[in-house]
Parts: sequence; structure tokens; C-alpha cells
Amino acid sequence: MKKNIVLFVLFILPIVAYLFFASGVNGFTTLPVISPSVPDLGKWESLHGEEVTLNGKITILGFSGSDILKNRGNLFNLNEKVYQRYHTFKDLQFVMVCPIGTENDIKKIIDALDEFTDVSQWHFVFTTPENINTYYKSLKLKGSLDKHAGTPMVYIVDKARNLRGRKEVKEYKEGYDTFHPSDLSNEMIDDFKIILYEYRAALKKNHNATKQL
Repeated sequence: MKKNIVLFVLFILPIVAYLFFASGVNGFTTLPVISPSVPDLGKWESLHGEEVTLNGKITILGFSGSDILKNRGNLFNLNEKVYQRYHTFKDLQFVMVCPIGTENDIKKIIDALDEFTDVSQWHFVFTTPENINTYYKSLKLKGSLDKHAGTPMVYIVDKARNLRGRKEVKEYKEGYDTFHPSDLSNEMIDDFKIILYEYRAALKKNHNATKQL
């Protein structure tokens, strides 16, 4: 009897623990919708002149603020913890909404990232602080922008332009704090995996499981 208990502790219990933690701890089978059908971006100028839209893409959406150089560490955290891990998915994009006048600051940051990262999935659009605040309010979030029209938070928007997060009272989470790497490595990665699982499951259901996201 004791031998069986020892064998269970040494071999079976570690496997059960691994399966539990590998499956994620937030318990969601789908990631709840925090704000449905958020507006698409305006016809705002982008850094490289490309058209940037939220339609048909899984988007990591952020608001850089006019003091982006001071807070550039937030972008580097997001780049290291999330972007480098997932940017090869063709249906994923990282979009930052920035105040007009910060173009040169953004170029400096992108040049720095470009030294060790494929930055092709980073997109930056520029408009007035007034437009940025109006657009942010249209997301109907509990958070707010600072006086520089920015926030360290980033948000997950699905292909149908629904902003996704954790809706339960004890686990409510509408965004992820780029100032804290642990928030990105834990909660954001955990929730983002659920989004990927949803789309993979949909592709498999449609007998197209080999299509790259």
C-alpha cells in the first residue's frame, strides 16, 4: 500500500499538476466580450503610409501618449513578452494610437526594436489628442487615458472588433499593464491563448485546421 502511495506521489501527481497548470488557471473556455463592436480606426495617417484597420485581425491595441519616449520601456516589455512570441501569426497585429507630433519619437523606438525584432506587425497611427480621447471613450471601458492621451494598458480586440477580457467581478480585466512584465507574461498570455484556441477550434470545425492564423 505504501509502495503504491509513493509511486503515485512520484509519478502520477506531477503529471496531474502539469496538466492542470498547462490548461490555464482562469477557467474560461472562451474569453468574455467586454465591449462589443468597437469602432474601427479613423482614416488616420500611419507611420509607413499603410492602411490600418481592426477588421479581420486579432489586434493588440494600445495608446502611446505624447510622452512615449519617457515610457518606451512599456513598448519594449510588450515586444519582449508578447510580440516576439506571437507576431508570426499572419492574422495578428499590434496597433498603437499616437498623438500627432510623436512620429520621430516612434521612429526612434522602432529603429531600436528593429535591431533584434521583425517589426512588420507593429503599426502606429497618428491623430489629434481630441480624436484619441473620443475614440478611447467609444470603447466604453472603466479605465481612462492620462493627460498625455496615453495609457500603459493594452487591449485584445478580436477579428469582429469585440474587445475581450475577463468579465467576472473577482477577475475583471479589460486590459493588460505593459509597465508590469508579469501582467503580460501571466494574465495576457493566458487570455491570448484562449483567443488563439477559439480560432483554431473554428478552423478545425471548418476542416481547415492547417490554415495559419
